[in-house]
Amino acid sequence: MKNLQSNRDKVFEQVYLQYYSRMKRFACRYVLFDEDAENIVHDIFLELLERADILSTHMNLLAFLFTAVKNKCIDHLRSQSVKQRTSEELKEEYTIALQMSLDSLEAFDMNLFSENDIETILQNAINSLPEKCREIFILSKIEGNKQKVIAQRLNISVNTVETQMGVAYKKLREELKNYLPILFFILSL
Repeated sequence: MKNLQSNRDKVFEQVYLQYYSRMKRFACRYVLFDEDAENIVHDIFLELLERADILSTHMNLLAFLFTAVKNKCIDHLRSQSVKQRTSEELKEEYTIALQMSLDSLEAFDMNLFSENDIETILQNAINSLPEKCREIFILSKIEGNKQKVIAQRLNISVNTVETQMGVAYKKLREELKNYLPILFFILSL
């Protein structure tokens, strides 16, 4: 048994020395980096070592190696192509988000608004809320009360407070859609 293993190791070593360089050159023609070609060829020879039965068959070993390297190169290139497309899509989404932020900030010219103008815009937006909704919003965002405290003070449920705050945010978003930075400021309170 030990003699058989030793014989297989010698055969593998001969095959490796005879074909490794050739297989690597073949892989280098198709993959972009030397390191990737080396990894592909090493994987093929590792598979060959693990499947010693291939060495003992009377098949065309050179054809087997070229086919195996070709298939591994195809797998590698497909994988790299998918990674590249995904990376480009992520970059595109990030670029769009950056552009939207930039456009929003550029559209918001602080020189157009004095402090009084901003207060007036905010006050008008808050005053446009329905009475109970406005009262809850002021208690929460202006006076800084917790929802539980507001519910007890107005003798309503916490769920009603949450619902009314949702209504307030929705209406303020609509009222302040042309003043995006102001809206972001209110929502961050």
